[in-house]
Amino acid sequence: MTDTPDLTAPATGDWLAPVAGGGVTANVSVPGSKSLTNRYLILAALAESESIVRGWLRSRDTLLMVEALRALGADIDEVDGSLHITPIDFAAHREDPPITIDCGLAGTVMRFVPPLAAATGREIVLDGDEQARVRPMSVIIDALTRLGASITAENNLLPMTIHSQSHLRGGHLEIDASASSQFVSGMLLTAPALPLGIELVNRGGSVPSRAHVDMTIEVLADAGVDVTEPEPERWIVEPGLPRGLDVHVEPDLSNAAAFVAAAMATNGDVTVLDWPAHTTQAGDGFRSIAEAFGGTVTLDRNGLRVQGPEVLQAVDLDLSAIGELTPVVAALAALADGTSNLTGIGHLRGHETDRLSALRRELGAIGIDVDEQPTSLRITGSAPRRGTWHTYNDHRMVMAGAILGLHVDGLVIENADTVAKTLPEFTQLWEDMLSRRA
Repeated sequence: MTDTPDLTAPATGDWLAPVAGGGVTANVSVPGSKSLTNRYLILAALAESESIVRGWLRSRDTLLMVEALRALGADIDEVDGSLHITPIDFAAHREDPPITIDCGLAGTVMRFVPPLAAATGREIVLDGDEQARVRPMSVIIDALTRLGASITAENNLLPMTIHSQSHLRGGHLEIDASASSQFVSGMLLTAPALPLGIELVNRGGSVPSRAHVDMTIEVLADAGVDVTEPEPERWIVEPGLPRGLDVHVEPDLSNAAAFVAAAMATNGDVTVLDWPAHTTQAGDGFRSIAEAFGGTVTLDRNGLRVQGPEVLQAVDLDLSAIGELTPVVAALAALADGTSNLTGIGHLRGHETDRLSALRRELGAIGIDVDEQPTSLRITGSAPRRGTWHTYNDHRMVMAGAILGLHVDGLVIENADTVAKTLPEFTQLWEDMLSRRA
């Protein structure tokens, strides 16, 4: 499946998830990575020359990032589907009037943009959706304050104001990054523009979703930035602007995981085209997850092929490094034979919603037994029943519900268009996968 001009529009409002009716067999193409798109955009806004970002993901999170960087002074135009970025001229914009930046519910905007905004020396207000106003921000606020920013934020939450007298110099900085890898990535991405660069040390528990930090390090290095990790969770970024980029964004593997999970859930055979042989995307971890459930996985020049087993096996998985895959994995665990344990996922309570509580409530409502602990879920597989699957404005909950819907005639996914956060055409692609065989 590549071109789909005759498809119906993506679902809006509630969506009746389609039933598989047999093994799902299809080839699927998914758009570019959100995580890579937003990292490339930050670096392009800082770069010493113009950049081109090809194959970027058009979604709510990435469009919010584009608008935030435009507000900070970057010139971003779309030409033949690619983004052409002229970087921010810091000196030219210091006297510009105050601005307000909408973060929506995008963690990458909430945590990546504040360091860059503070470095401009302008008066900037950052705000977002109602749910964004409860997501943790104290680490980034405290870090920027210690580096020289003047910030006002009630209870260390959005909305926050970065005052015009802020001047970041960089240097040594210690933070507690145990709640989110985005705190680390946000500081590292702006560090090349600081006069002293940065030496960043995590003094808290291990950084969750470590693959996202590795992705940040790789894109910095690819842009010519001198970045090292001389010892675990101590990073050094030397001052010096990134070079201009000309990059093509890989497919979003976390979004792709839902499609290959359809093969796992139905004893099917799904190939995600152009799955990269080398990547720092957390979604690549689904390869080992599929094998743990009993699937067969083949990666070749065409992409990633996943063949589902006749019966899904129960699993014991530590998802601390790849927590964003948890909703999809939980859906498969709900269909597996036996009891699965998903551990290392306490940090997901601070994502778009408290994902552990949300999964426990929604799986329980359709007949699946779930034991929720502070940092884990214990899920006993069973035949799910019809009902309404609530999504809590969380795109990953939509994807989890779609997988369960393959087995349930009458599962309604509430507010399915919230998936526009990272993949607006998800329901369109999903229905096409079920209707067009490879």
